[in-house]
Amino acid sequence: MFKLTDVISSRNSKTPDYLKLVEFLIEPLLESPKSLSIDCEKINSSQRVWIRLAVDEVDKGRIYGRGGRNIQAIQTILTTAASTAGQSLYLDIYNIPDKNIYSQVSPRNQPMS
Repeated sequence: MFKLTDVISSRNSKTPDYLKLVEFLIEPLLESPKSLSIDCEKINSSQRVWIRLAVDEVDKGRIYGRGGRNIQAIQTILTTAASTAGQSLYLDIYNIPDKNIYSQVSPRNQPMS
């Protein structure tokens, strides 16, 4: 787990360390932090940053929070960090598909008795 000093120490560079910042903000909210998957795409020509998060369905509700308060606060922090670097930020949150769904045998594929 990252400490706030790890995120702040990247202030000397021109762009924030979005991966560390997102992990710092999101991991305490998760029931299973190992399920967190983060993808950060920086488009230099347009100064855009696109952050994609994938979490378990259970954790998605925790990230959004009651009335969306958690996600609004996270979005505000990330947008502020991006705007100080002269960038615009987009945040998308996805579910990690349940692996058991795909491993189940369909009734059509079972041998006939």
